[in-house]
Amino acid sequence: MLRLAGKVFWFVLILLAIPLVVTAAPLNVVYIIVDDLGAHDLACYGNTLHQTPHIDRLANESMKFTQAYAASPVCSPTRASLMTGKNPARLKMTVWHEQAKSERKTKRPLIEGKSLPNLSHDETTIAERLHQAGYRTLHVGKWHLGEAGFYPESHGFDVNIGGTLWGAPQTFFYPFSGSKHYGNEFRYVPGLLERSKQDDYLTDRLTDEAIRLLKSSTEKPFFLNMAFHTVHTPIEGKPAVVQAYEKKIEPDSPWQNAEYAAMVHSLDENVGRILRTLEELKLADKTAVILLSDNGGFINKYEGKTVTNNHPLRSGKGSLYEGGIRIPLLIKWPGVTTARSVSAEPVVTSDLYPTLIDLLQLEADQEQNQRDGVSLKPLLTGSQKKLNRDRLHFHYPHYYPTTTPASAIRAGNWKLIHYYEDDRNELYDLKQDPSETTDVSKQNPAQAQQLWDELNAWLKSVDASFPQENPERRK
Repeated sequence: MLRLAGKVFWFVLILLAIPLVVTAAPLNVVYIIVDDLGAHDLACYGNTLHQTPHIDRLANESMKFTQAYAASPVCSPTRASLMTGKNPARLKMTVWHEQAKSERKTKRPLIEGKSLPNLSHDETTIAERLHQAGYRTLHVGKWHLGEAGFYPESHGFDVNIGGTLWGAPQTFFYPFSGSKHYGNEFRYVPGLLERSKQDDYLTDRLTDEAIRLLKSSTEKPFFLNMAFHTVHTPIEGKPAVVQAYEKKIEPDSPWQNAEYAAMVHSLDENVGRILRTLEELKLADKTAVILLSDNGGFINKYEGKTVTNNHPLRSGKGSLYEGGIRIPLLIKWPGVTTARSVSAEPVVTSDLYPTLIDLLQLEADQEQNQRDGVSLKPLLTGSQKKLNRDRLHFHYPHYYPTTTPASAIRAGNWKLIHYYEDDRNELYDLKQDPSETTDVSKQNPAQAQQLWDELNAWLKSVDASFPQENPERRK
């Protein structure tokens, strides 16, 4: 009798374990990539102005990462890291497409590091891997990884709506085209006009197209790369929503831009529409949803108003201070993640590629050892609190309103930033000083030198492009 009871006990345990095996690899994956969304722009990350109930609900159903990083402080390199699992320095893509194509002469002290304008076809993207595995691969929205010939359809996507070389629309309102901004260059968002009408809003229309694709993709597994242009410039919200937020802003609030708040509000509404569609199609329990930003929040002024505030993090987009590279990251993976779970482990956007390969149980490929990202599966399952990694590297050999050319390394709680103009190191203890207010390199010279030596050696090992002295400066 005891032997029989023991067998029944183990049989029940096996039965209980079966759903975990079945649901550990959802058939579908949805990336929701938000452009320029700051680390604290969502209510679930502490924002007291922006109302984001739908994203907050997603956060409650997900693992929320509180120390997630974009691989770069600007858009294109981070998006390249998402597609390839590689560090932008290794990819030779360290600045956005238009800037990489520019050959303007400058009197600045340094010539910026060279950056490829297009994502090489030699790279195997996550879309290609999933396409090979039988997925229908869908891209909607911003691409910004190359000119014609390097668009999503040439990098593994079956469908491309809206993806071009441009990093931002000329306007968020119908007809989503014109030459008002960005050097008076005429820009448009392809694939939208046929079903659009006067007063339509770009964030809504991209979601319309995504929903249409989801409804036609129920016969096979799908990968949706939902890449919103919002909350990038131009800062344009729906007038009625802007007016509502103007009434909500408190004088002492860190967030003072009603137009930007309205953009975040519309983002949240449309994330809710996507989640609701998955529920209506009875796919919510069979779909992994990953929401993130491509870099830190934009803290410069637009039409006289500061766009957002990454408080308490220092600086913003373009900078290697925390405000420029820290981002929100939510991962809901049915059967794997636990609702309302939180991870404080430092992770980076290049980790998502190997995470998908791991959890979807796809075979490793020839490029596996060249990828800089690591699988987040141990964190997502709760089997580990820490990853078997203690270094993150960042390389931005370019100028931006918030920085001069720089590289950075995070090692545990230490973070070192090296500035190339004056060959200067800054060292911060992020545990004691998360706002990076006090450079402690002079108090810890050996630690600073060690980290710079490590960072420099790593950059050379991936053949990174460094800034060079500018001969025009002497003339």
